[in-house]
Order: sequence, then C-alpha cells, then structure tokens
Amino acid sequence: MKLPAPRGPVSAALVEALSGRATTLPRDPAPDGDEDLHLALFVCYELAYRGWDGVDERWEWDPELIRLRTGLEDRFEAELHALCGPPERVDPAEVPARLKELVAESDDGPSLSGYLRGRATREQFREFVVHRSIYQLREADPHTFVIPRLGGTAKAALVEIQIDEYGGGSAPRMHQEMFKRTMSWFGLNLAYGSYVGDVGAATLATNNLMGLFALHRRNRAAMLGHLAAYEMTSSIPNRAYANGLRRLGGDPDATAFYDEHVEADAVHEQIAAHDMCGSFAAAEPELAGDVLFGARCALALDARWAAGVLAAWESGATSLRRS
Repeated sequence: MKLPAPRGPVSAALVEALSGRATTLPRDPAPDGDEDLHLALFVCYELAYRGWDGVDERWEWDPELIRLRTGLEDRFEAELHALCGPPERVDPAEVPARLKELVAESDDGPSLSGYLRGRATREQFREFVVHRSIYQLREADPHTFVIPRLGGTAKAALVEIQIDEYGGGSAPRMHQEMFKRTMSWFGLNLAYGSYVGDVGAATLATNNLMGLFALHRRNRAAMLGHLAAYEMTSSIPNRAYANGLRRLGGDPDATAFYDEHVEADAVHEQIAAHDMCGSFAAAEPELAGDVLFGARCALALDARWAAGVLAAWESGATSLRRS
C-alpha cells in the first residue's frame, strides 16, 4: 500500500520520515484538525498490519514514532471521552443486557441502511463500498489481536466468531475475500488500502478506534465491546444493503457478502453479548465498564460517519474527498 498524501503538518512530517526524506518526527504533535490527526494515526497503526510500500518494517516499534503515536492517541481518547463519556463502574452481570440497551438506543439516528436499500443511486452505493473497503479488506484482523489477551470462555467465544469471519479456513469464504466480489461488481480497485486517500476523517476515525483498542492490552475489554456492538447491529442493516444492491441490479456474487452477514451475525450476536462479553466481565469485573465504553464508542463513531455520508448525499454532493 502506498503512503497517502498528507493532510496537515503532522501527517506530512510522518510521511516524510517514513519515506526517508526526513530524519525527525514532531515530539509534541499538534494536528491541523481531524483530517491531519486521523490520517497520521491511521498511518501509524497500519505499520502493525500490512505496512506501507517501501517503508522499513522496523518503524513499527521505533521509539520516536511510538512517542508521536501516543500523543495522537491522547487527543483521540480525549475526543472519545467527550463524545461517549469515560468508562463507568458496572455490575458485570448486567453487561449483556446493557449492550442490548445501547444497541436499541442507537436505532434513533439517521438510517443509512434504509437509504441504501430504497433510494441510493449506483454511484452512491459505490461510494459506500469505497468507505467500507478500508475496514472490510482487513475485516476481523483488528479483533484478532485480542485473542492472546483472553482466557477461558471469552477467548473461546471470540475464536468461534473469528473462525466464521475467516471463512472456516476456506480463503474464498473469508469475509475479506467476499467483499472483493462486491467491489468487483462496482469496478473498484481491489488492492488493500487503495482508497485511504479518498475517505475523510470520519471514516478513518472508525478504523483508528479499532487500532486504538486492538494494539493496547489495556483496551482489551473495550475491543470486545466494540466487536459486540458490530455483531449486534449487523444483521438487519446487511439485509438492507443486500436488497438495495439487488434493486440496482446486483447479482448473487455481488450481494453474497451482505447475505452472508445476515445469517452469520444473527448467531454471532448472542455469542458476542453473552459468551464473550458476559463471560469476560464475570472474569474481570473491574473492566465491565470498559466493555460498554467500547460499544458506545463504536456506535457513536459509526453514527457520526453515517450522518456525514447522508448529509453529503442529501445535498447532492459526494461523500468522498475526491470523485
């Protein structure tokens, strides 16, 4: 994946250093707005995934880069606390029920899935797929970081979910690979991360949230809550996406990714809420509130992203940074 074009002084300094054109990084990063912040943070996190073309892999643990990343993370976490409130003390036994309450409350926002089902043009649906490609081409990878940090029932439940995400060992059934078939129907570039430069800060923030939770052991509970929120809000929207794509002429190969999630996530919902999060909260009761914090963050950032996409479309504009 090629390094993206910078969006401000911090992302510019980072890209310059990673590409070998500079030797120092800012010690006290001061991003020029959300675009600069979230692009820089995304660039840092990607070093722990598949990396950047031509960038020395030793940058992943470079002390100066970690210092820069920490400064960016501090800003992001402050934003999350302002948006969602800090983690709170929760009775571990209440975690599954509280997760269901959070999911029910999230239905009050604008319905992007409803728009895609009944109103979206082919070009708008294509933009939606571009936004989602940033995560879907590495679907499940962020949550897999948490597996070695767990034990017992919670670990087994997470593995059970992840086995389905990775196609039960069959590469063509991996959700990452299935999403490529949807992208192909729209004539999109299937290369991993090819559209990072096309999406805005709101899209990058939803991905950076996973990086923030995945790469820090201290955030393992929040990552479980994040996954539970995703699994518990997936089945109905994916049915809408599939039907919207069929309305636009999408063939079974194009809709297979969404159809697969309708069935799989209906099962995953119960596993995630009870076996994974409920068991984890019982085993580590002091982190029960962190589980709900992770779910709140996932729902809030996704809602903010969806509202921005819908607002652009309603005004007749593109939801991407460039066409």
